[in-house]
Amino acid sequence: MTMRQIENRIKKLKELEGQKKALEKQITDLQTEIKDEMKDAEHLTVGDHVIHWTKVVSNRFDSKCFQQDHKQLYGRYIKTVESRRFTVA
Repeated sequence: MTMRQIENRIKKLKELEGQKKALEKQITDLQTEIKDEMKDAEHLTVGDHVIHWTKVVSNRFDSKCFQQDHKQLYGRYIKTVESRRFTVA
């Protein structure tokens, strides 16, 4: 692949990323409008569509707090993970 081809792909990538951000904003705005209309209701049926907006409670491990309280024990269970990050600036 030539440098010109890579540059064209980068331009297309940037264009698509911009479109993605615009679409994500539109989606978020529409979801917010629907949620505002639902108020505290957890379910709403509109035509063939059923909307669920329910509370979800989950329990998560607080690793920062655990690390502060049990530094040595925390250190024994640290696992180093390697990955690659792709960015275009």
